[in-house]
Amino acid sequence: MTESKRVALVTGAGSGVGRYAALALLKDGFSVTIAGRRAEALEETINLAGENNSNTLAVPTDVTDPAAVSKLFESTKNRFGRLDLLFNNAGRGAPTKPLEELSVKQWTDVVDVNLTGSFLCTQEAFRLMKDQNPMGGRIINNGSVSAHAPRPNSAPYTATKHAITGLTKSTSLDGRKYDIACGQIDIGNAATDMTARMKDGVPQPDGKLMAEPTMDVDNVSRAVLYMANLPPDANAQFITIMATKMPYLGRG
Repeated sequence: MTESKRVALVTGAGSGVGRYAALALLKDGFSVTIAGRRAEALEETINLAGENNSNTLAVPTDVTDPAAVSKLFESTKNRFGRLDLLFNNAGRGAPTKPLEELSVKQWTDVVDVNLTGSFLCTQEAFRLMKDQNPMGGRIINNGSVSAHAPRPNSAPYTATKHAITGLTKSTSLDGRKYDIACGQIDIGNAATDMTARMKDGVPQPDGKLMAEPTMDVDNVSRAVLYMANLPPDANAQFITIMATKMPYLGRG
């Protein structure tokens, strides 16, 4: 075991926002456990860390599996001695199709990753954070602007992101007695592989296809760092970071 002053755990760290957040945290001095379904993608993240790669621990994890999540947090404790920050970032969507055409499995696949996965990780973080010395830590949930306004034909994703807001509030309340702060970052149109399609046009509420502006994903990383570096007596409960001209305000 090697102890570090600041230890973070990032789920969904094999690509996109999770990868960039993990790299930013490493550069800022954190030791970071990176979790994701694909071992090869996690290795790519480690390679991108450069001279900071010795401060990483990659644990391939299915966040819908309670045993796998328990192992993830146990591995973090064994390697780094504690946990100061959890970024619940792992997520997925369902096929873009009318609500009445979705299968039950397409619904539950999204709920299991986005909501149950975040709950399982939060539960394990509580167990670790309340028993460490000094006690406490911080949890950041990836909410998305879909926690406020849906896109067309996105019922599973939108429902889970609204639910994440409820989980954030309950976690913030229940964590007080353990000095565990919890906040939510709602992201809109960060430029990653997942948003590349926006350049070609995405469906709008009026049925039209329209290209949407995106922003550099580093803006998200900086917002995560801001939240992560707040002192224990302060919490950013909700932050929205989005492309300035994305059609979010006024959707519908």
